Amino acid sequence: MHARVDDYIQHLAVERGLALNTLEAYSRDLNRYVAFFEERGVRKLDEIRSSDVINFLEDLRERGLVSNSVNRVLAAVRGFNRYLLGRSLIAENPVAQIELGRVWMRLPDTLTQEEMARLLDMPGAGSDLGVRDRAMLELLYATGMRASELAGLSVSSINWDVGYCIVSGKGGKERIVPMGRSARECLERYLERARPKLLRGRAENAVFLNRSGKGLTRQGIWKIVQRYARQAGLEKRVYPHTFRHSFATHLLEGGADLRSVQAMLGHADISTTQVYTHVTREHLKSVHRTYHPRG
Repeated sequence: MHARVDDYIQHLAVERGLALNTLEAYSRDLNRYVAFFEERGVRKLDEIRSSDVINFLEDLRERGLVSNSVNRVLAAVRGFNRYLLGRSLIAENPVAQIELGRVWMRLPDTLTQEEMARLLDMPGAGSDLGVRDRAMLELLYATGMRASELAGLSVSSINWDVGYCIVSGKGGKERIVPMGRSARECLERYLERARPKLLRGRAENAVFLNRSGKGLTRQGIWKIVQRYARQAGLEKRVYPHTFRHSFATHLLEGGADLRSVQAMLGHADISTTQVYTHVTREHLKSVHRTYHPRG
């Protein structure tokens, strides 16, 4: 995919005569774009969908890019995909419906509670990795933490007496998030039964380990989530962030107040959390249509 980026940059240099600094910025942004998907097993540009692009943009936000910088990247991605579409290298433009400055008003798919339950049941309890994966999925859904936060979760950050995790978020800011009974039980089972076998006598403080006894990476967590989503037969694209969005949406649908959800998600500004109210309004309309005699 990087070769297509090089072709596009050459096109911009020859056909549009852009300045060297601009070409370098486009190249940097677009190579980051294709690298994001290659790390997650996407090998063809034609496989990228709109929801995937939104997850890429959210990843940039997670890494600390401000809105103007994210919009700059989106502008580069938009031009790149127009170029690909014009040469029949992709069948449809995945960024055609994503508006600059309004991308954060749209969320990737959330899972229903039934879909989430099906996904959480996928890891088998007959293997150490299955026990690990069940604990990992349960904790993602129970806490709404980001993949990077889950990867950075340490054994010492878990308070078993009270039942919460101390999560280190963006900018090193810590927050306390309750685990819930189901996640706590799965995590205890993993730590007692599976983690010591994966550890193999190593000294490692990360909670979730790979086969080599080292801490799982964000990319590793991403691949595990997608594998179980496929096994569950979910038609939606599912990412670690889908758990976060589903966590917030289900809390609000259940009657949680916005400030509490903001605190658990670690949002500095409540306006970031308010985007979930768009989802819950759709839920209310759906309930009204289903149950009201004149819905």
